[in-house]
Amino acid sequence: MVKPTLLVLAAGMGSRYGSLKQMDGVGPNGEAIIDYSVYDAVRAGFGKVVFVIRHSFAEDFISVFNAERFGGRIEVEYVYQELDYLPEGFTVPEGREKPWGTNHAVMMAAEAVKTPFAVINADDFYGQNAYEVIGAYLSELGQSTGSYCMVGYEVNKTLSENGTVSRGVCTVDENRFLTSMVERTKIERNAEGVIVFHDLGDDVALDENTPVSMNLFGFTPDYFAHSVEAFKEFLAAESTKTNLKAEFFIPLMVNRLIGDGTAKMKVLSTTAQWFGVTYKEDKPQLMAKIEALIADGVYPRNLWE
Repeated sequence: MVKPTLLVLAAGMGSRYGSLKQMDGVGPNGEAIIDYSVYDAVRAGFGKVVFVIRHSFAEDFISVFNAERFGGRIEVEYVYQELDYLPEGFTVPEGREKPWGTNHAVMMAAEAVKTPFAVINADDFYGQNAYEVIGAYLSELGQSTGSYCMVGYEVNKTLSENGTVSRGVCTVDENRFLTSMVERTKIERNAEGVIVFHDLGDDVALDENTPVSMNLFGFTPDYFAHSVEAFKEFLAAESTKTNLKAEFFIPLMVNRLIGDGTAKMKVLSTTAQWFGVTYKEDKPQLMAKIEALIADGVYPRNLWE
């Protein structure tokens, strides 16, 4: 059994919520969401955590999130995502300011990750069971290739009371392998209590238990080489050259590899409730949920003591 790696995408600054929300305290002693993620990963048997950050805030980030903070329980490494970190032969288009997206961030870790690995957003609270489920799956993969996985959350456990959310809505086959993932925006529970997404003005209902992606994916290291090839095609595409905000997202890559038969992706079920801070108003609710989990004995009050 191999100890998987946790890859934390922390280069994004949080478009709607402002501030370095990866470092924002949500626990009783100022613990950030990252602390709970790493704590859950350690419990689930992960052996290393790799943070994808940017040079602009690296000093602040590393001074907080380091091996010493985590009590030496897990190996820690940092890699960097920058706009000009591109394959040979490519340059940043004039006027481009936006980073290249989540799958570009994943690619930055190619040298640091040598085992099956889970990818998470730094500012999402995934829950203990999610790490147990994906950790167990990844630890059995060994040297295999193309056997990927993701944790599928029930859409009813991923909503915000403070506005609409965007989610990757998944369809699966009879063996719970992913067949497609479609990004749906403006998902909410309407006045009648039905979960809907707004598609071209029409409300389309979603079943309460529909699996959605919260960007908790599991890959083996072969994923990096596939990503480099696809990223070159993405950069060369006319649509990317003319759209200065085009992004290379993980779901784009996953759909491509599943579509052409290169890989299969198992959609793992979890009992976990997802929490996040999409909106500033979500933070007090998350803090209250963490207090409840501490009261239930899921987490100690002082995580790293």
